[in-house]
Formats: sequence, C-alpha cells, structure tokens
Amino acid sequence: MSPTPQLVVMAKAPRLGAVKTRLAKGIGAVEATRFYRNTGKQLLARIGRDPRWRTLLALSPDPAVHDRGAFFGAPPRVAQGQGDLGHRMGRLMRDLPPGPVVIVGSDIPDIAAHHIAAAFKALGSRDAVFGPADDGGYWLVGLRRRPRVPEIFGNVRWSSEYALADTLANVKRIGLSVAMLERLCDIDNAEDYARLIKRRR
Repeated sequence: MSPTPQLVVMAKAPRLGAVKTRLAKGIGAVEATRFYRNTGKQLLARIGRDPRWRTLLALSPDPAVHDRGAFFGAPPRVAQGQGDLGHRMGRLMRDLPPGPVVIVGSDIPDIAAHHIAAAFKALGSRDAVFGPADDGGYWLVGLRRRPRVPEIFGNVRWSSEYALADTLANVKRIGLSVAMLERLCDIDNAEDYARLIKRRR
C-alpha cells in the first residue's frame, strides 16, 4: 500500500496586526485580518476534506495550535516551530510520516483541489513540484521525499522576488527533477487586493 499523500497548509493565527501587514498598510488592519481569516477558512473548506490526501494545518506562533477559534473546523494542527520560513518548511518535510508532501500558504484565494491533485500527480514522476507566484515567490512546494528528504530551502531570500529562483538553484544543484504548476497571484498589497475584488465582481 502506497503512503498517504500529505497536504500541509501553513498559516499564522489570524490576529489583528500580526497578519498581512503590507496589505494592512493599504486597506487597514481590520480588513486585512478579515481577508486573511476568511481566505484561510475558504481554502480549508475547498481542499482540507478531500479524501485523496491527508491535510494538516501548520500554525504559527506555536501556541496557536491550542486556539480552536483560530480557524474554526480546521483539520488536525501542528506547530510550525521556530526559524525562518525555510527552516519551518524543511522541518515539516523531514518530520512528517513517509509519503509525498505538498505545502501551500493559507492566503492564496485561487488555490483549488485540482491544483493539489496536479501537484501530487507530478510527484509520481518528479522529485519536486512548484507553483510559481506573480511576485517571484511560490504558492506551492512539494517533494516526493523518496528515497530521502532533500534539503532545498537553504540560503533563500524569503519575501523577495528571488525566492523561487533561489530555491530552484538549490534543487538544480542537488540534481532533482522538477515539475511546475500554473502561476497564481498572492495578495500582498492594496493593488493586489483591488485586482482581486475587481475580478470577483
């Protein structure tokens, strides 16, 4: 029997002033927090109960795993742990049970179940999979983790336009095969938010 594919949704506890700070500068902290909380809930409702994979919610800060109000009705929770984004994703990749792992953020409104299914399908023949974002980062990363768990998150310039390029350089250096999914938009600032609202009208 093949190991169960595992989807990890990484999120911060949706607390006022602690999430989407760049977005908050343009639309206000209350609206930015509301957007973050609602986007996370809607994402978990779309992809979190799919029987094709096991879903975990990885929360930061760590004590948020005990806050049942953070994302009501959320799947099983784990703590992200300490360190930068690369340390935290690397820890999840190393510590989860055997099987392919896909990690996404909780604040990408357009992620759908077919994206997650495509990522796991790609890991059937590739070592790694990425979903590129418009800002030079990525909204999804997945690893087959067989026969070992590769370390791909070192020396990455997080929260910059170089995040994907730096990670792909690590992947290339250790000789992994890669699949790319479609490009999606992260909602980081007021301009991104305005485009999203316009598109939804």
